[in-house]
Formats: sequence, C-alpha cells, structure tokens
Amino acid sequence: MSDWELFLQEVSWFLEPGDGVVVGESRPWDRGSAEGLPELSALLDSATLTPVSVGDAAYELLAWGPSDGRRGWLCRPPEDVDGASYPQVQGSFWTLCGGMVERFGEPSTWWCNQDQVLTAEVARIRVSNVLADYAWLWENDGLKIPIDPDEYYAVAVEANGNLTLAHRDSGRLLLFAPDHAFDDVTPLDGSPPYSLLTIDGVPDLAAWIEVCAAAWRRR
Repeated sequence: MSDWELFLQEVSWFLEPGDGVVVGESRPWDRGSAEGLPELSALLDSATLTPVSVGDAAYELLAWGPSDGRRGWLCRPPEDVDGASYPQVQGSFWTLCGGMVERFGEPSTWWCNQDQVLTAEVARIRVSNVLADYAWLWENDGLKIPIDPDEYYAVAVEANGNLTLAHRDSGRLLLFAPDHAFDDVTPLDGSPPYSLLTIDGVPDLAAWIEVCAAAWRRR
C-alpha cells in the first residue's frame, strides 16, 4: 500500500466526493537540513516525499518508518515568505516545508488535534484581534493582557480555536488556550489559568519543534 493510500485509510474525511486528485512519484527527501533543528532534520532525512494535488491545491505527503508502521504529515509545499517578521528558525523551516495540515500514525505531541501547524496561513492570524475578543478573561480578574500581541504570531491552531504563539524576535513560545485540558503548562505571569500559558520545559519555537519531531521519530 502506498503512503497516500495509508494516509487516506486513516484520514478518510480529507477528500470530498468529486475531488480531482493527482498523485506524483514518491522520492527520498533531498532538501537537506533545517539550521538549528537537528531532530527535525533527522526526521526529514528519513522521509519519503510524495507530491499530491487536490483540485488546485498542492500538497506534499512526507512519510517515514517501516512498512507496517508508517506515519507522516500532509504538508503545504515550501513557502517563499518574507523572513523579516519571523524568528530565524521559522524561516529555516519554511525553506524546507510549508507546514502541516493533516497527519497520520500520529504520536502524542503538542501538535495533536491541531488543524494546521507552522503554515503561512496560520502565521497570518491577527493575534491582537483574537486576544482583544478575550480581553474579559483578564478584566474579570482586574488584570490587563501582559504581552504586546503584535509581537507574536500563531504557529498552530487547534480545532477549538486554541493558538500556539511564538515571539517574532526571540521565538518565545506561549499557548493561548481558553479551552484546554493540558498538563505541564503554567499560566503566564499576570494571566488567569485559562488564557496565556507557558509549556513547562519548552521555552521557545525551536524547542517546541524539536520536542515534537523527536516524538515522531520514536517507535
């Protein structure tokens, strides 16, 4: 069974009736490494890439592992994005991969249940607008939002609207999660419990990518 067939077997809802699908020839990963991301680089180096188009939308299916335990990501193609507004590690990632929109064979990571991870589309979410809509979370406790939202951008969006955020300069990582059941998180100073959070032991974007990539490598 091909990687695309394995993907559809698990993510059966991805295609709509009548969707035109073209599956290209699979090939080993040949784009090299992501600077500063050794776990991600090792994972990608073990991957097989299958180009796929669904209607006018282009994707790349990245998969790895033994034939009886394949897992992988359905990704956007690499993005040509102005890196001036993002940390270096984000630009390094985008030169190799446009970010994930679906996954199969998924282990438990901070990427579970996310609609999109590290895509340019997610990065365009206006964090300031989202936090303004939830300002009452702080106001109810006599507090003010303790960050400048314009200094952050979204790196992942969960189906329930929770966002993972990274600082545009330092890469500092935060969760905005008014609806969550996460362990290993701590409310940001000046924030109520179900608002802005830090992830224990995962301080920044590079660490977040590496922790998740390492989990995807393990069997």
